Amino acid sequence: MHDHQLTVDLHGLPAQLWHAAKHLVETVLAPLLLFCLLFKLTGFTGGLLAALGWVAAAMTFRLVVGAKIPVVLWLTTVVLVARTVLGLVTGSTFVYFLEPSLQNFLIAIVLLVTLPFERTFLAKVAGDFCLLPAELTGNVRVQRFFRRVSLLWALVFTINGLTTLWALAQAKLGSFLVVSTAGSFSLVAVAAVASLLWFRRELRGQGIRLRFAKHPATT
Repeated sequence: MHDHQLTVDLHGLPAQLWHAAKHLVETVLAPLLLFCLLFKLTGFTGGLLAALGWVAAAMTFRLVVGAKIPVVLWLTTVVLVARTVLGLVTGSTFVYFLEPSLQNFLIAIVLLVTLPFERTFLAKVAGDFCLLPAELTGNVRVQRFFRRVSLLWALVFTINGLTTLWALAQAKLGSFLVVSTAGSFSLVAVAAVASLLWFRRELRGQGIRLRFAKHPATT
């Protein structure tokens, strides 16, 4: 039993969903779809430049308007630059898709390395996809939760890396894109749902209640 309960008001559910969907499209879906489309229409080089052009335009727009650049967009841009250079130099689709497979292992390592910090890498990424107030992200118990759940996501990215490497070695390009994308999104979706349920249980256990509101405020 808790002597008092802390109620944290979040932005409305539609705003939360729109915020998450916007970043998902901007950093993941749009570059992937553009690569696939231009690869079919113009070939490998066209697909490379289309994906890179998208993230470059997204970064430029945010810099021009003075908007915050999400951690995920920085990561996507760096990765796509490296992939494009390797792809153009080697002319190999295998090398192009090998790099993001290995990237999964790099993210897993970053998740583990940032565990001792006050705000973990996972907490920063969560802030890109969810509108979380400072009263919540600054809570010691919430910070502890992000350290624990980082271990789960490190395992998720490790499994993702192993399965995409296997799919890349076994399948043709078209099959690889379908298998790896479907498998990765399914695994991430399951882990996301598990993380949200864990987060909700952790907050309830600490006497913290979340409430969606049009004008967030903490009481």
